[in-house]
Amino acid sequence: MLESSSISLLTQPFYFVRHGESESNLNNTIAGSLDVPLTKRGLSQAQAAAAAVQSIGVTAIYSSALTRARVTADCIAHTLALQVTVIPELAERNWGELEGQPQSSRIRGVTPAGAETAQQFMERVMRGLAQIDAAGAPLIVAHSGVFRALCRILGIPEPAAPVTNAQPVRFMLPRAPNLAWQVESI
Repeated sequence: MLESSSISLLTQPFYFVRHGESESNLNNTIAGSLDVPLTKRGLSQAQAAAAAVQSIGVTAIYSSALTRARVTADCIAHTLALQVTVIPELAERNWGELEGQPQSSRIRGVTPAGAETAQQFMERVMRGLAQIDAAGAPLIVAHSGVFRALCRILGIPEPAAPVTNAQPVRFMLPRAPNLAWQVESI
């Protein structure tokens, strides 16, 4: 597995946006690797995220290939007059036989049949992060699972609630040696 110290992105501050509300979010089902669309509200959220990041100096946008993230990234890119670089490794975790099922069917710590293990998911996300050019101020548009993976990689305690749909956040370097990274909403 890649070491986080070998990933240039993880040596500087960067931005993250979870995709706008998807049909699966609305229906409280597990999307995982399913390519579900954004809702009308999700499209509005993506446009609001674009407005929120307009003045923070984003220089590059990287997105999961899944439609819900890609459409969110495209809204932001249009506003910022930037191109989107798609990185398939930034897709949500594959939940196997649980995809499309109610969120309540997921048991924490149990890998369902046909799903990626937590380790496989983390390794894939790390490979995706390694593809990001750390020059400037990159923005990642992906999924709640990728957000949680970033928190684990950077030693940030996992939040009790998932990152909100289309809420831009900034990952910030530790302020002093032996302190943890921090994440703040924009």
